[in-house]
Amino acid sequence: MPVSATNWADEVDGEDQPQSFTDANGITTTIEYKTNDDGKKVKVTRRTQKKLIHDVVNKAVAARKKWAKFGKEKGNRPGPDPATTNVGDNIKLKLSSTGQITQDVDEKHEAMKQQLQNKKILCRICKGDHFTTKCPYKDSLGMDDAAAPAGTAAAAEEAAPEEQQGGSKYIAPHMRAGASGSKPSDSMREKRDEQPTLRVTNLSEDVTEGDVSELFKRFGHISRVFLARDRETNACKGFAFVSFTMREDAQRALEAIDGRGYDNLILRVEWAK
Repeated sequence: MPVSATNWADEVDGEDQPQSFTDANGITTTIEYKTNDDGKKVKVTRRTQKKLIHDVVNKAVAARKKWAKFGKEKGNRPGPDPATTNVGDNIKLKLSSTGQITQDVDEKHEAMKQQLQNKKILCRICKGDHFTTKCPYKDSLGMDDAAAPAGTAAAAEEAAPEEQQGGSKYIAPHMRAGASGSKPSDSMREKRDEQPTLRVTNLSEDVTEGDVSELFKRFGHISRVFLARDRETNACKGFAFVSFTMREDAQRALEAIDGRGYDNLILRVEWAK
């Protein structure tokens, strides 16, 4: 009986079947034959390796993944289904310290700059075209000393003979003979430096001198309030100084206001150095 010949189509299909094998390192090599765009038969070799990666997740997240689905998702496999679930981008939320939107703050600063450009700046100390807080003469009383009457010394010298002669005319203590030479401006400076002053920090940009005065005036008489402001925007720099007439009132204010919340911030109050 003659032997049937092998089908040539089966031989071609057998040659074109992909061949794959895995070595000792776990790398799988797959060899297959394809026909390119030019009609030529080419050999394609791919090497792949599988790795098991362990990912650490939060226990609460892992527990939620095991929840049974309900409604239209009942019976579906774990994970989001594109047909019923829309996954959005991860957007980080940034909260402002003052609770305002950054765009609103920028518009407010621009409006403040426009107002400052049309407003003439006048120093209260030297009458110059700069802010009083930036005055180079604010820490000195040279102007007050220079403005003192030039005839003060002469008047003291004239009054001295009258006092020695037993005159009844009143002479100020600082103008009498044998005085230490102290001037009224010196005594005023010492009095100002001796006033109990508190330094308040962590203030918001929207705070005004009126707000600081309103916060501290219930503890006693306030002699002076200084609020540090930005030179360009005129906004608060975050700190202020409050001077009281009585030290006891300043102490009570320090104990009551220090650590207190104000305008979404925690105030810090201490003695000014």
